[in-house]
Amino acid sequence: MSRRALGRGRLIVVLGAIVTLAGTVPPWWMAGGPPLYPGYSGNAFEGVGLVIFISALAMLALVVLPFTRRDGEAAIDRPSSYVLLAVLAIGAFVLRAYQLAQDGLLALPQEAPGLWLTGAGLLIVAWGVAELLNERPAAW
Repeated sequence: MSRRALGRGRLIVVLGAIVTLAGTVPPWWMAGGPPLYPGYSGNAFEGVGLVIFISALAMLALVVLPFTRRDGEAAIDRPSSYVLLAVLAIGAFVLRAYQLAQDGLLALPQEAPGLWLTGAGLLIVAWGVAELLNERPAAW
């Protein structure tokens, strides 16, 4: 029995997914009210933001899955799975940002830290997926 190492690409994906998950909680938009008391705000847990949250959780599960098996392998733990989840998450993020821009709610990081943190996390995920695609297959 031999276990494969985590690898650079998967480690970067884990870091990006954690940053993405952290970005889903703070406000993504604010509207109304005086400067010190925002009237309305929202985060990733509305609309297509849920796709981002679920995709980030699924990426973490994909990384952990091989370590839960005796042989250290999982059929679903392939770069194509990470590509699919990253494309879903990034597509949902772009769609949500477009919706916020259409409503005039797209704001700077001071007013919408969650949106920007999630975007940074998804950039890290994209970097990790690119690393996974460039990895050489392990020689057993």
